[in-house]
Amino acid sequence: MRISVVIPTHNEAQAIGRVLADLPSDLITEVIIVDSNSNDGTPEIAATMGARVIQEPRLGYGRACLTGLAAANFPDIVVFLDGDYSDRPSELPILLAPIIQGHADITLGSRLGQERIPAALPWHQAFGNRLAAGLIRLLYGVKITDLGPFRAGRADLLRALALKETTYGWAVEMILKGALNGFRVVEVPVTYYPRIGRSKIGGTVKGTIGAAWFILSLTVRYYFQRRKGNPPARVVAS
Repeated sequence: MRISVVIPTHNEAQAIGRVLADLPSDLITEVIIVDSNSNDGTPEIAATMGARVIQEPRLGYGRACLTGLAAANFPDIVVFLDGDYSDRPSELPILLAPIIQGHADITLGSRLGQERIPAALPWHQAFGNRLAAGLIRLLYGVKITDLGPFRAGRADLLRALALKETTYGWAVEMILKGALNGFRVVEVPVTYYPRIGRSKIGGTVKGTIGAAWFILSLTVRYYFQRRKGNPPARVVAS
């Protein structure tokens, strides 16, 4: 089974080496770093460690993930992972197991389990994620607690979904379109640690507000489109 790992980066030189070193090499077919204008040597470190580096000068977390998905070389499964070492790449088997065993189409790593590391996830981020996840459970019936960045999905399904959100809304778009198309979205617990370096989202007021707006507005918009009989187009995965 071919597994591609996509890692968006922007100035993650302090962490990217540890992220790449911890990936279980016996499971991974390729690692794609999608770098957005780093000026601290992140791309050079990643390339030295064997990752394929793609430059994506256009801004947006979702855009970086979409660029990586489009560039993946005939994968069966695509994994998305942040480059700050907050999620542990060594836990990749936990994330992949439900898909490999045929129980899930998309898996999400929940950072809100019982084994939370103090201060790893600021209270406002934890609150926002619980709020958004609760809204998704209520409106879509998807049993999740978190919208964490450590996630995986069948490649044919992800490409069939025609994901297009280029900003913070990308993380929830995958879940909503997957749910509306009847795909199995399964959450698994993962450990979460304080990131290395400053957060581009939760570490700033602008980033926190922007993420909350895109996630909540997209969740509500898709719901009312469905109520009006005009949901996002249904797809068929190969």
